[in-house]
Amino acid sequence: MAETSMLNIGVYSFWGQIMSVPKPQMEEGFSFSSLKVVLLLVFLVQFTVADSQHKPAGDGMQPLSKIQIHRAVYELHENASVKAYPVLLGTKGEDSQWVTVEVASPKPSEDDWLAVFSPANFNSSTCPSTYDRQKAPNICSAPIKYRFANDSNVDYVKTGEASLKFQLINQRADFSFALFSGGLFSPKLLAVSNAVSFVNPKAPLYPRLAQGKYWDEMTVTWTSGYNIIEAVPFVEWGLKGEAQIQSPAGTLTFHRESMCAPPARTVGWRDPGFFHTSFLKNLWPNSLYTYKLGHRLSNGSNIWSKSYHFKSSPYPGQDSLQHVVIFGDMGKAERDGSNEYNAYQPGSLNTTDQLIKDLDNIDIVFHIGDITYANGYISQWDQFTSQVEPIASVVPYMIASGNHERDVPGTGSFYDGNDSGGECGVLAETMFYVPAENRAKFWYSTDYGMFHFCIADSEHDWREGSEQYKFIEKCLASADRQKQPWLIFVAHRVLGYTSSSWRDGSFGEPMGRESLQKLWQKYKVDIAFFGHVHNYERTCPIYQNQCVNTEKSHYSGTFNGTIHVVVGGGGSHLTDFGPVQTTWSLFRDSDFGFVKLTAFNHSSLLLEYKKSSDGNVYDSFTISRDYRDVLACVHDGCEPTTLAT
Repeated sequence: MAETSMLNIGVYSFWGQIMSVPKPQMEEGFSFSSLKVVLLLVFLVQFTVADSQHKPAGDGMQPLSKIQIHRAVYELHENASVKAYPVLLGTKGEDSQWVTVEVASPKPSEDDWLAVFSPANFNSSTCPSTYDRQKAPNICSAPIKYRFANDSNVDYVKTGEASLKFQLINQRADFSFALFSGGLFSPKLLAVSNAVSFVNPKAPLYPRLAQGKYWDEMTVTWTSGYNIIEAVPFVEWGLKGEAQIQSPAGTLTFHRESMCAPPARTVGWRDPGFFHTSFLKNLWPNSLYTYKLGHRLSNGSNIWSKSYHFKSSPYPGQDSLQHVVIFGDMGKAERDGSNEYNAYQPGSLNTTDQLIKDLDNIDIVFHIGDITYANGYISQWDQFTSQVEPIASVVPYMIASGNHERDVPGTGSFYDGNDSGGECGVLAETMFYVPAENRAKFWYSTDYGMFHFCIADSEHDWREGSEQYKFIEKCLASADRQKQPWLIFVAHRVLGYTSSSWRDGSFGEPMGRESLQKLWQKYKVDIAFFGHVHNYERTCPIYQNQCVNTEKSHYSGTFNGTIHVVVGGGGSHLTDFGPVQTTWSLFRDSDFGFVKLTAFNHSSLLLEYKKSSDGNVYDSFTISRDYRDVLACVHDGCEPTTLAT
């Protein structure tokens, strides 16, 4: 909105300059026919700007970063009001609820907007001690979401009244709603609502399952408002229908000082609560378990979550039907239309909903980087974990590190940008469990039945000779291909092949291919998956820029090259493909979607690319081969031999 106002000011200024030109000067250098053209252009600019207000721009900009909250001034008006109801939320155990907010303004404007703050008190008294109290801004924290006042009433500018609905989730604090004028660039606070809160703001919520370091171990991580001193966290769990046992949980958190740069250290900061992880061990393979989260208070009473369930992993190498979903770059969205998220991550909810719909046919999920796109606005991580809870509470939700989780200049990230908004990996490493030796170095391996996965961290050095390179080779070499025939490599950035314009025609990360493709070839990696580029693309089996197989949809017999799949269309704004038509790119789609792998047995694998809009299959291929085909000698993938007898 602020950008629109500034553009209009520029247009009016230009019009004023034209009208102030003396007539002789206009006749010499500026004809009236030219003036007509200029006036037409001015009209078109104004019409286009006005028509685009509040519509998705698809610019990929974090919506909360558009708010210049430090510039906010108080202009409280006695005739302006904001009322929110119901006041008490979660009375039936809900962890999300719709709230109605009624707004009245004596001087309504099309750039009035309504912000949701949590905690409800957001004045300068909450500013960190690092601010000079004499110079501290009026408001030091960004809202957790916002909407323009005229979103629900096109006549708001005439009537000064609007009624909007917001969906709130339990985020460990109360909420208030604030009416601002002046747009996002020069906010003027007009009125603040009453506070609303959940019955138990500290309740244990949003469980995230993940594979442990062993095949028979499942981890459960959740969020609460309970410090370990206040209550002891645990999980009560067991085989469905049988006696339940209790396992303790460890507790972690982080502080403002743990953040590496703004906005995470400044306007984006919000108390994250506490994160608890319990390790459920010695699981029976392929068995249904139930569990619920608990906190034991000092008086001996327990606070309980609702009940959940999961199916344990199959034994490594077990021959059974196994389904794996892989995607990247999903982010989060708002079901109430807040934050203009339809322009930022327009496919996120569709992807989430398709996975929920097919959850009975999914065994494990890999979200391969660019998890929330919070970009330093801490509140967004709660909202993401709430969005994926129906998935992550039922099947392992494994993540990889992307640039929007890790990258901050001067903090050891391989790429020198501030794509994480100052988070520098802390939130991803703390809020989600992965079976890494050191979660600050986000590379790890995990097994699921007939699959062996090697998850790389593209935001740390992966070149030959690096610590991560040694891990990657060890991980690939450790696969027992007789028991786990399907070897999968995963990284966020495209360390392999993509024809997207994202890299200006350089086809992914050239150094990645230079360093890693000899490992993919040597250890006969079946498929390499990447995100980062927001579309879908599949290559032929490829080695050193050349297709090594003429088939396009069914591959059988001896392995001779790795298939590269970009699956970064999980939900964030889409990426166009470049103009170059490469011979190795077999299928390209600039749309939102995800990949589903189905292992039928040790000899048959199916890959399906599904669009998030309808869940239908738009690309697929199969791999069929026996163990001897994996062992066969191929170019740069042969074991040494001797002539000795």
